[in-house]
Amino acid sequence: MIYLFRHGEVELAETRRFIGHLDVPLSPLGERQSAAQAARLSSVKLAAVFASDLVRARRTGEIIGAPHGLVPTVVPELREMAMGRWDGLTAAEIRQREPAKFAEWMARVGEFPFPDGESVPDLEARAWPAFESIAGTHAGRAIAVVAHGGTNRTLICRALGLPLGRLLALGQDYGALTVLERIDVTWHLRRLNDRPVL
Repeated sequence: MIYLFRHGEVELAETRRFIGHLDVPLSPLGERQSAAQAARLSSVKLAAVFASDLVRARRTGEIIGAPHGLVPTVVPELREMAMGRWDGLTAAEIRQREPAKFAEWMARVGEFPFPDGESVPDLEARAWPAFESIAGTHAGRAIAVVAHGGTNRTLICRALGLPLGRLLALGQDYGALTVLERIDVTWHLRRLNDRPVL
């Protein structure tokens, strides 16, 4: 069973910026969200915790792992999509600076490459093999994986055989939990975007 978390809320969240590879910390609310999810999983016998190398995911992984005496293993391939020159900008700023590119992104979410950054297929190509390796190494055991909204949506699409263009239809709120289980070679979605109760 894989307990797949999106990291808790971050500093800058209220500005609704594209944060991609920006290494921003959890906000106080993000810390509380992570602690609430850790408490929910305290009775699960976790074998390991894995997290993206960005501080917001690492910190969430530390909080999730603490009740189990686990320190997260850092997996850089799980980091959020590189948003290139849009990193740190709001949607309004991008629309003003590059209206044609922004419209193209809205129309082709699952395949559009961020200017000077990655596309969703690029993200899938680096994150999925890492996820599969983690799952294969820990088959039959419960593990936690902490990543990001874009990364998690991409992994869920791939696991369930959904087209990448559907990824924004999958909720991934700050601090939310998704549960995936692989039976033989088939992935099953047990829970999606289960938000922490504070």
